[in-house]
Amino acid sequence: MIRHGILLSLLLLLAGCGEEAPAARPKAVALNAEALGHYCQMNVLEHEGPKAQIHLAYNPNPVWFSQVRDAVAFTRLPEEPKDYVAIYVSDMDKAESWASPGAENWVEARDAYFVIESTKRGGMGADEAISFGTEQGALAFAASNGGRVVRFDDIPTEYVLAFSESPGENTRQRDTHGGSAHEVEK
Repeated sequence: MIRHGILLSLLLLLAGCGEEAPAARPKAVALNAEALGHYCQMNVLEHEGPKAQIHLAYNPNPVWFSQVRDAVAFTRLPEEPKDYVAIYVSDMDKAESWASPGAENWVEARDAYFVIESTKRGGMGADEAISFGTEQGALAFAASNGGRVVRFDDIPTEYVLAFSESPGENTRQRDTHGGSAHEVEK
């Protein structure tokens, strides 16, 4: 009987070998004075509007963004890592104001609703993907500020990578040197 118990234990142990348990989704980190925007390397707290943080599989620290739009761009750019395990965005339903989006009111991006193409500009002065924890909050914001409500996967790549007239973390500037009209990374 004991031999069968040992044999069964060994079989269960071997069956588990080679299978990694799925990584638990890390919790959002409270926005703090040490948060620097990934693209601009500026303090995220110095900018108004919603923010974002992306957690990579083997990095204990989140990658911070001064605008949600730039976090979406991060996930779409081929040169950026794709091993993210969580993407958190400011829940503007719970924000004190546009100037103070909150340090701890985060929602997972794939659970959020986004207003794009509104009249409101992000913290870096570019078009923004404004995040809400509820569809009702997003619809109310769009009714007041224009735009349309979409889910994370439906945010157009061209929207987050497009030319913007205002400087921002992930905006492009037209290079008119020599009369050319191609775009260059700012």
